[in-house]
Amino acid sequence: MTAGVAIALFSLVGCAAQPESAPAISTSETPDTSEALDIADESQSRDHDFQIVTVVENLAHPWGVTWLPEGDLLITERSGQVRIVQDGVLHPTPISGVPDIFAQGQGGLLDVALHPDFAENRRVYFTYSQGTTDANRTQIARATFDGSALSNWQVIFEVSQTKPQGQHFGSRLTWLPDGTLLASIGDGGNPPISLEDEFIRQQAQNLESHLGKVIRINDDGSIPTDNPFVDDAAATPEVWSYGHRNIQGLAIDPATDQIWATEHGARGGDEVNRVDAGENYGWPAVTHSREYSGGLISPETSLPGMVDPQVIWTPSIAPSGLAVYQGDVFPAWQGHLFAGGLVSQDIRRLEVDTSGTIVNEVSIPIGQRVRDVRQGPDGFLYVLTDESNGQLLRLEPAE
Repeated sequence: MTAGVAIALFSLVGCAAQPESAPAISTSETPDTSEALDIADESQSRDHDFQIVTVVENLAHPWGVTWLPEGDLLITERSGQVRIVQDGVLHPTPISGVPDIFAQGQGGLLDVALHPDFAENRRVYFTYSQGTTDANRTQIARATFDGSALSNWQVIFEVSQTKPQGQHFGSRLTWLPDGTLLASIGDGGNPPISLEDEFIRQQAQNLESHLGKVIRINDDGSIPTDNPFVDDAAATPEVWSYGHRNIQGLAIDPATDQIWATEHGARGGDEVNRVDAGENYGWPAVTHSREYSGGLISPETSLPGMVDPQVIWTPSIAPSGLAVYQGDVFPAWQGHLFAGGLVSQDIRRLEVDTSGTIVNEVSIPIGQRVRDVRQGPDGFLYVLTDESNGQLLRLEPAE
């Protein structure tokens, strides 16, 4: 892959560690200094010099990216196209074989992931929204890619109930070491303006619904026999964790097998969570978020039996793609989380200590809405920007 023009030059910065007793990092307009962590700008750092390079341009609101074994890339665009990048060049014609989808608001063609045995079976997995303005849902499908087109599109999962409007589809995909697939499913809506809207939002606490969950399935859509609620007659067996609002960042640390997620709040209250099987993450019964109007969603910010977030962002950064870095290009970053921000237009580098606690947070300014962050097979970090002229950027050592 050929490098483009370097558009920025930064170096990395450290910042004071969070007190061990603090339950979460809170970056707010009026922070509690006993729990808050100052966010430093990467341009003041001395740990690593790096530059941000433009790899590909002219993407229409890209959402997800994955690498083929031969080095080419597949990129989804929210309007319904799958694009291929070959030898560093974006092919002008989208890949054929994608059916019509519901592309409205936050919906459309969303994440993409290769099967762990892609080299043998050529299967690619997609999340996307399907339906109408009045009744839509998240689906997961797999298809066969022959190098130029998709075929055998097969829906292997769909959310148990429809919802109205084009909001909160979740849709990140992450493969686990045992070959099962995790997918995040949004809670289905924004502030309730009717009893129906309130009913939909409350489904995040309902184990019989897929809304507001992380689900776990086998590669054919069947249910793993060791899912946490598989023997519970009052639960949907795909559920892995629940009480989520809208996870758009989901990643596994290959060194520890810990699953991490970034979750949108409403007005403030964005979260970073360690996601474990069977746990309840609180939404909407527990939240640091408020209604967009300013009113309370819940008076509770912590309750027994519900997992507290590791990080709380108020005001919101609107977190999207998430990566756990384990490459050799930037050794000092190994084990750190890299969370993209749509509203903040940056990447938050989150340092994780040996106990699995986030202790440092640093901002890498991008200047565009960050939709996805991935570690490439070459050990560099890649960034998709959510713009009408979206870009694929690469963080690499400065010359």
